[in-house]
Amino acid sequence: MNTQDTICAIGTAQGGAIGIVRVSGPEAVTITDSIFSATSHVPLSQRQPHTLAFGQIRNDTGEIIDEVLISLFRAPHSYTGEDSTEISCHGSSYILQQVMQLLIRKGCRAAGPGEFTQRAFLNGKMDLSQAEAVADLISSSNAASHRMAMNQMRGGFSKELSVLRDRLLHLTSLLELELDFSDHEELEFADRNELSHTAEQIEQIICQLTESFSIGNAIKNGIPVAIIGETNAGKSSLLNTLLHEEKAIVSDIHGTTRDIIEDTVNMQGVTFRFIDTAGIRETEDTIEHIGIERTFRKLEQASIVLWMLDITTAPAKWTEMANDILPRCTDKQLIIVLNKADLLPSNQQEQLKTFFSRFPYPHILISAKNQENITKLQSLLLHSSPLPDISQENIIVTNVRHYEALTHAHTAIHNVLRNLQANLSGDLISEDLRQCLFHISDIIGEVTSDEILGNIFRKFCIGK
Repeated sequence: MNTQDTICAIGTAQGGAIGIVRVSGPEAVTITDSIFSATSHVPLSQRQPHTLAFGQIRNDTGEIIDEVLISLFRAPHSYTGEDSTEISCHGSSYILQQVMQLLIRKGCRAAGPGEFTQRAFLNGKMDLSQAEAVADLISSSNAASHRMAMNQMRGGFSKELSVLRDRLLHLTSLLELELDFSDHEELEFADRNELSHTAEQIEQIICQLTESFSIGNAIKNGIPVAIIGETNAGKSSLLNTLLHEEKAIVSDIHGTTRDIIEDTVNMQGVTFRFIDTAGIRETEDTIEHIGIERTFRKLEQASIVLWMLDITTAPAKWTEMANDILPRCTDKQLIIVLNKADLLPSNQQEQLKTFFSRFPYPHILISAKNQENITKLQSLLLHSSPLPDISQENIIVTNVRHYEALTHAHTAIHNVLRNLQANLSGDLISEDLRQCLFHISDIIGEVTSDEILGNIFRKFCIGK
């Protein structure tokens, strides 16, 4: 990537009434001026920054392409930190492509994915964790993921890491100073008790950030909810009802679902990722058996388990399958869903409720076919959600790269504490502190390689 190029890209999705073409780089104003005729006859180069200009875009023969509004930004006070313009025109794909072609003919280069945000990072407008939060903000699908992305983009995560980094630098500098005076073994600039106390505090903060990843991942990708049970209990019907579409095949034939079907639903700002699994039963069918094995694997990954039972045989099936299913749900929210309530008289339903009231799991009677009590089931799911209330002040890790770096940082700071307890030399302790510092700095982009930067930004959409 050549940061001396002037780049351009369409910054809006197709089909809207308005389209925006973004231009950034050393020649952004000059090139935009070359295709723009302002109604006031004042060129962009003579205008004040952060102003709007109305006029026309004309092609090389003077034909009017569109009437547009141009926003003008001057370095360093722009998104990228460079001279920039944004051309607001009508949303016609033909008009947008005509504007792009004109800009390229005048000297622009079409921007790559995420290149505007990458330039913002390289020009010091944001650190790497803030830049990555831009992509999270664009893809946020619920209130909680939006709040987390906004907090990270505003620098909440970066500030937490900067405090850690400063404390690590202070400890490292004291130990490095001792090494400079290694001829005087009696000199000790870093008090070992204070060093140990500070390292314990740093380890605790890193642990809190690392442990928050499970919550952050659930918010970002949806709380995994496994729908399990015997064949023909109505699992696929429930999935279709919750998704409001015919996602899974519904049939009276046992063993219809042989593979895993997943999709997400947003309920009152919380995203749930529902997983319809193969029915559990004894079978000699090789393909169905593989599906059942996958059911148990998905059960292990779920945060919430909906165990569906056919209401007409529920007590017997519960007794038959409980020893196989309950031990796998000890760390999960288990909800017993008694389906086909329309097939059982009300007096027998009461007897069934009494039977399941003996167990420490919430239970609910529904009819997936007739959509009875589905709203109550949704409320039960929200109540069982493991997510805390999220505000824009919460520091929660959502990025796998950040989680990996924090895991390495935790290993390094743990080694520091272990070496301090063993009274090892300052140079060994200093090396582990530097490793911890390296991994913290990697998150905010101080030591990140060009290859990692390329992997991060190529996941962005073009125009951002």
